[in-house]
Amino acid sequence: MSLSSLEFQAASAESAPEQAIEGRSQWQLTWRRLLHDKVAIASIVVILVMVILAITAPLFASLTGHAPDQAFTNTGTTSTGAPVGPGTHGFLLGTDYIGRDLFIRILYGARISLFVGIVTTAIATLAGVSIGLIAGYFGGWVDTVLARFIDTVLAFPYIVLALALAAIFSPSLTIVIGVISFFSWAGISRIVRGQTLSLKEKEYIEAARSLGAGPWRIMFIDILPNLLGPVLVLATLYIPIAVIFEATLSFLGIGIPEPTPSWGSILAEAQNYYTVAWWYVVFPSVALLVTTLAFNLLGDGIRDAMDPRTERIFAAGSQRRRSRRRPSVVSAFSAAGPSAEFPDPPRQPMPPTP
Repeated sequence: MSLSSLEFQAASAESAPEQAIEGRSQWQLTWRRLLHDKVAIASIVVILVMVILAITAPLFASLTGHAPDQAFTNTGTTSTGAPVGPGTHGFLLGTDYIGRDLFIRILYGARISLFVGIVTTAIATLAGVSIGLIAGYFGGWVDTVLARFIDTVLAFPYIVLALALAAIFSPSLTIVIGVISFFSWAGISRIVRGQTLSLKEKEYIEAARSLGAGPWRIMFIDILPNLLGPVLVLATLYIPIAVIFEATLSFLGIGIPEPTPSWGSILAEAQNYYTVAWWYVVFPSVALLVTTLAFNLLGDGIRDAMDPRTERIFAAGSQRRRSRRRPSVVSAFSAAGPSAEFPDPPRQPMPPTP
């Protein structure tokens, strides 16, 4: 490069307008790391597809003419009364034991599972964060009482409570949401309590107290924003737990009552037909597996993206892989050895020892 070109580049750089360096927030950095995680992006796509299918379930029902609780005894069952297979008589995924369209029932079951998972997680997160903040910040007898209550909830068998409530009030969607929410908030509250115990000793909290800030302002203005990261990860991981929770209750007959379709109730009905109708078990199980796996992988991706060490770990790993694939020139020459074009230099004779 000539001297004139260097002078021209220097002059153009000096005449260029100054641009302010814009910093990135923690959420922007997290989103940037998450976009580089292919597994997390694939999980988001799968979750969006499941949500769209659940929302458009009535549209699919109207297009096919098959209601979720409509039984087709003539075309939906064989002459022996067994369910028909996938693709038979217009049933995309086959039928159930009384001739109902399994595809439509799985879509409507997704509405129930996703609704229960999201609503119960929202309730559990709100309650868990509030109780955890109060227990961790105030301490003393308040922390002792709330901590023992959290331990009691975590130790209580949820199936026993669900059976008791179902026997008294009969199974319903309200009972399912109440039971799952009651047993989900305690785990979130324990994590929030531990984080609050650590954060309330920081210097900026002491500065807020010295400026006259009250306890509620400190908890929800100063401490809570620093807890949003762990709480978001926990909420993402609690949604599949709630989905499995609801499917378990419905499978046992104490969840969503018939004729409302649920993945757990569909699997419970398929117990006696898995030998003659494999699709009756496989397709609801795959829907349940794919949904819960996508949420779990997304939660793991968000947890890794919120960790600032993750980017350095990935960068170090990729640098090591590049160094293994691209050996150095020195090692290449040393492996090749001397040749006719590049012989070894002559060795100098050693001087005689006296």
